[in-house]
Amino acid sequence: MADIAVDPRGLRGSGRIMDDSEGVTERQRTTAESPATPPWAEAAVDAFARHLALERGRSVHTVRAYRSDLASLFAHAAREGADGLDVVDLGLLRSWLGAQTATGTARSSLARRAAAVRTFFRWAVRDGLVEIDPSVRLHAPRRDRTLPSVLRQPQMTAALTRAAEAVTPEDPATIRDTAILELLYATGVRVGELTALDVDDVDADRRTVRVLGKGNKERTVPFGIPAARALDAWLSLARPALATDASGAALFLGQRGGRLDQRRVRDVVHRATTAPDGRGPSAGPHALRHTAATHLLDGGADLRAVQELLGHSSLATTQIYTHVSVERLRTSYRQAHPRA
Repeated sequence: MADIAVDPRGLRGSGRIMDDSEGVTERQRTTAESPATPPWAEAAVDAFARHLALERGRSVHTVRAYRSDLASLFAHAAREGADGLDVVDLGLLRSWLGAQTATGTARSSLARRAAAVRTFFRWAVRDGLVEIDPSVRLHAPRRDRTLPSVLRQPQMTAALTRAAEAVTPEDPATIRDTAILELLYATGVRVGELTALDVDDVDADRRTVRVLGKGNKERTVPFGIPAARALDAWLSLARPALATDASGAALFLGQRGGRLDQRRVRDVVHRATTAPDGRGPSAGPHALRHTAATHLLDGGADLRAVQELLGHSSLATTQIYTHVSVERLRTSYRQAHPRA
């Protein structure tokens, strides 16, 4: 497939997702993960990717996921003898989903792939590439409604305390890691939003950070005093020690001075949330997002305020955290009440 005519670094909010230590390019990783798109679908997929990036403001990650889903569909269609977009019908779409179901693909993945296909064919009809949308009656299994993993407040406090105690003034990375953990928990931002932050996005006086989230939607998120102290230590003491001419405005830097990679952030969170004895599961950055939201609701925060802080477009997405709080209450009740 040809690359879409977009420089990902030019899409503010998608962020630079690799630091200078990473040797595999985004394009190479996408190609390695996706089946080959047949020639008769390449131009349409490329045009659709440009539409997503330029007209709808989708992130690099979203565009890559849609490309992968469409590559899977059209590779399946080619194996079934299809040689053009106009011969892809509902039966073929259903057989594609059925083949993935047979290989154990999760319901959530099937639902996302079906949504990607519906979006593509609506666009294809609008642009005159096909006359009839074959995906109108395409239905995927309902997503499994699972509760997100959440750390309890003592667990989160212990993780932050361990990180603070591990700080060594001679090692800028330890100061950076503490700031990362404090900011993730304080704001509930996504890991991609965190690594895309620039220094100017932080307002130290107001204790807020400007975040550009999904769909290039900007929001302002407050943070507390512990996060403010950790950020001040990073910006005044540690960041200058790692910064190079190539660092630019990136808030968090890797060891070589480039913008910090998301994988490094995941490593930081996993290490911090792993119990000292190594027992029990560790958490990732998204678990800290779930944890921040749940603790806010536990503390009496308004659901719509949490929705705005997290950058959810739908209140229904935020409501999952109310179920987490209720389930925790039920667990405590069953454990504590003599007639539970």
